[in-house]
Amino acid sequence: MTARFDNRFIQELPGDAETGPRVREVLGAAWSSVMPTPVRAPQLLGYSREVAAALGLDAGDVADPDFAQVFAGNALWPGMQPWAANYGGHQFGHWAGQLGDGRAISLGELVGTDGARHELQLKGAGRTPYSRGADGRAVLRSSLREFICSEAMHHLGVPTTRALCLVGSGEAVVRDMFYDGHPKPEPGALVCRVAPSFIRFGTFELPASRGDTALLRQLADFTLSRDFPELTGHGAAREAEWFGQVCERTADMVAHWMRVGFVHGVMNTDNLSILGLTLDYGPYGWLEDYDPDWTPNTTDASGRRYRFGTQPQVAYWNLGRLAQALAPLFADASALQDGLDRFVQRYRRREREHTAAKLGLADSGDADLVLMEDLRTLMQQAEMDMTLAFRGLIELDAEAPTLQPLEAAFYDDAKRDAHSAALATWLQRYAARLREDPLPAAQRRERMRLANPRYVPRNWLAQETIDRVAQGDTAALANWLEVLRHPYDDQPGQEAYARHRPEWARVRAGCSMLSCSS
Repeated sequence: MTARFDNRFIQELPGDAETGPRVREVLGAAWSSVMPTPVRAPQLLGYSREVAAALGLDAGDVADPDFAQVFAGNALWPGMQPWAANYGGHQFGHWAGQLGDGRAISLGELVGTDGARHELQLKGAGRTPYSRGADGRAVLRSSLREFICSEAMHHLGVPTTRALCLVGSGEAVVRDMFYDGHPKPEPGALVCRVAPSFIRFGTFELPASRGDTALLRQLADFTLSRDFPELTGHGAAREAEWFGQVCERTADMVAHWMRVGFVHGVMNTDNLSILGLTLDYGPYGWLEDYDPDWTPNTTDASGRRYRFGTQPQVAYWNLGRLAQALAPLFADASALQDGLDRFVQRYRRREREHTAAKLGLADSGDADLVLMEDLRTLMQQAEMDMTLAFRGLIELDAEAPTLQPLEAAFYDDAKRDAHSAALATWLQRYAARLREDPLPAAQRRERMRLANPRYVPRNWLAQETIDRVAQGDTAALANWLEVLRHPYDDQPGQEAYARHRPEWARVRAGCSMLSCSS
C-alpha cells in the first residue's frame, strides 16, 4: 500500500510530553502519542468498497493479509503516527471534565489523490491516556452497529463519518451490557472509522474550562485552516462566519435525523462534530413505532434527555456550550448569538423542505406543517411504523384515498381500528392538499420516494446480523450492507429487510434499548 499521510493534527498542534497509555490528566496538549494494542487473531469481517476506493485501495489491497493486521492495530503503514485526541464535554447536561479518546486511536491523516483528507481512526484499539478505568476495547455488537450505520447513513444522504472496515480481534472482551452486575465475555472487534476531521465541540470546551486561551486559540486557528479552507478573510468576521457555518451544518444534520427517524441516543457535546457529521454511533436507534419520546439509551431511560423529539433542542443547547467555550476568542458576543440564530433559521428551513418532500408537495406552508404534525400524532396513537407509514403514503390514490397503503405500518390491530376513522379523515385532508398541489402524480411519488427510505438499519436487524457474524456468517453482513447502499429503491427479494419489528424483538436485549457500552 502506497499512501501519503501528512498528519497535520499532530504536526501543528501541541502534544503530550509523555507517550504511552498511562491514564493521566493531559494539560496544554491536544493529543497524546499512543500505539494500538495488538490483538491475537485479526479477521476481516466486512468493508465498504466506496470508502476503500476513496482512500485509493482496491480489492487486492483489502484482500492482502496485511490489511487486517493494520486495521486490527497489529501493524502500521509507512507514514502512520498513532495518537489519541484530548477533549472534554458535557454529558447528560453536566460538565464531565477531561474525556478524550478512551478507546479510539487515530492512525493518521491520509491524503487522497484528489487532495481530500481522510483521518483513519481505530475504535477498540486498546488503552489510551483517556481510558480511565476501561480496557479500550470494543465488542463485535457495538463495532458492527457502528460500521453498518455509518455506511447506511451516508447512503441515506445524512452527513456522517464513514467506516472503512470491521475486523474481528480473535479475543474475548468482558462487558456488562446493561450495567446490572452480570458481565460476560463477548467477541471483540474493531471498526476503522473515517472522516475529514474528528474534532468535536468538546475539543474546544476542555481548554476553555481550564482557562487555556492559548490552546483554545491554536485549536480554532487550526480548525479554520485545515477544515474550513473555503472561509477567506481575516479576524472577527471570518471567525463569526465559521461559528455560523458550524451551527448551520448541525441544523442540516439533525433535520436529516428527524427525516429518516434516527435517534442518536447520546448527544453529549463530546459526540457532536465541528463539521456537522453524525459522530460516535453508540446506543443509537431507529424509530419503529412512531414515538417522539423514545430513546434507545438505557442510561437515558429515566430522564429521556436524548429522546427523538428533543434532538433539535439538544443540538441548540450543545451549540450554546460551544459558544461559551469560544467566547474568549470573540470581542463581541453578538456574533455567537447570530450563529445560534442561524441554527434556528436553518433548521426551520430544512423542516419545511423535508415536510414538502416527505408528503410529496412542491413546497410547504404553515398549514402543511400542521398537517404533518397531525399525522405524526395519529401515527403515535395508532402505533404505526414511521418508515413504513411514510413509504406507504407514496401509493395513496389522491382521488380515492383509503387506509390500504398504510396496512403494513400497523403494530396493533386494536389500535388501528380505534384510530381508523381519524386516519381516514386525515387522509381526506391530505388528498385534498395533493389535488391542489401543482406536482403531477408521478413527480410527487418520485419526490416522496427519494425522501422516505424503504430500508433503514433497524436495531433488531442489526442484532440478527451480529448473531450470524458471531457464528461465522460474514456473508450476512455483506448482503445487508449491499441492501443499505440503495435505501430508497425497492429491491425484489430483500423484503425481509423492510419489515417492521417482530414482536419477539420488542423486549429482546439489543433490539430496542441499548447501553452506552453498545
